[in-house]
Amino acid sequence: MMTYDETVRYLYDSTPVFEHVGASAYKEGLDDTQALDEHFGHPHRCYKTIHVAGTNGKGSCSHTLAAILQSAGCKVGLYTSPHLVDFRERIRVNGMCISEKRIVDFVEQERSFFEPLHPSFFELTTALAFKYFAEQQVDIAVIEVGLGGRLDCTNIITPLLSVITNISFDHTRFLGNTLAKIAGEKAGIIKKGVPVVIGETTAETRPVFAARAREVGAPIRFAEDAPVVRSSVALSGGGREYRLSDGRTVCGELSGDYQEANMNTVLTAVEELHRQGIALSESDVEQGIAAVSVLTGLMGRWQRLRERPLAVCDTGHNVGGWNYLVGQIKAQPCRRLRIVFGMVDDKDIDRILAMLPREADFYWTQASSHRAIPAAQVAGKAAAIGLRGRSYATVGEAWQQALADASPEDFIFVGGSSYVVADLLALPKAG
Repeated sequence: MMTYDETVRYLYDSTPVFEHVGASAYKEGLDDTQALDEHFGHPHRCYKTIHVAGTNGKGSCSHTLAAILQSAGCKVGLYTSPHLVDFRERIRVNGMCISEKRIVDFVEQERSFFEPLHPSFFELTTALAFKYFAEQQVDIAVIEVGLGGRLDCTNIITPLLSVITNISFDHTRFLGNTLAKIAGEKAGIIKKGVPVVIGETTAETRPVFAARAREVGAPIRFAEDAPVVRSSVALSGGGREYRLSDGRTVCGELSGDYQEANMNTVLTAVEELHRQGIALSESDVEQGIAAVSVLTGLMGRWQRLRERPLAVCDTGHNVGGWNYLVGQIKAQPCRRLRIVFGMVDDKDIDRILAMLPREADFYWTQASSHRAIPAAQVAGKAAAIGLRGRSYATVGEAWQQALADASPEDFIFVGGSSYVVADLLALPKAG
């Protein structure tokens, strides 16, 4: 029998993995997913589900909804991607990762069935998650879409509620090169009679969602039309205070400026869950949002790594995410701004580099992913538009140099890619 490490390596080596190789791992269609689902007896029908899609914010929203449901006493499955440090982060029950043994056993027991199918890594992982949640007898599972929606292998579920956070440009090779086309793919999770909450829209995307909801008879609610969250402010010690439409203020653990929009989506979704018979008290909501990371294991969302110098990492990796991040980075009071930065090959690097603060000292780097843009290439593009910095072969080297250069009054930001953050958090004493 393989060890856990050997099993994970087998999964990476034997199935196409989008995070590692990109486009060649993308499989259109649900045939393999449906074959796996039938083989395992349609396990997702054994529990309630919430389906979460969107370009940005779906991870934060999924984890926050799971934390609120846990605070209400539910046994909650949570399926997200990608992982940052350990494959097991993708599949959790009440914040606890699936065991190494269960993953090893799954592969040993089922490989004779799935190997002839040649499923993708994500198809196989999704089948494992759905089966594991049934085995654990969860009350409800929060299921995050992998890529897109319409043809994503999570889209075999019929949830209590669908949530689409927002739309911006990402994975355009697969989802389309206009916001309307991308919205059309994400809208594919909207199902007959199932309520859907839309977090943020644009003039291009709103009609797409409205049309899909009408087509399938799904009640639709646009969270921005009657905001539950009126305003928010970052707290000096971390976290965020939200002022709600009913006059209450609540404090959330997550700090990023983008969390204001996410929280409005989440609290609108909570109101819809009430209508579906899921009783969530004000106390459940407050406890959940105050302890998202503790309850669910969420990492990498404006995560504070140390205080002097203040160092933060964030997984924001596309133009939509950086629209929020740039303002928050620039707003940090500091003697000098230092940014450890790298990207992968399917992102709009030119547009994001153009957004970065000119006054920063940059530490250009590359994640260990095969899809990472070489640090020298990032540095060359950056130098051409006047950004100053040096190149480092690994995230660890860039991070250590930024720390060595920094005074206690400096601010260090690490990001540009989920994989840069993953490499950082895997370092001893980084997180």
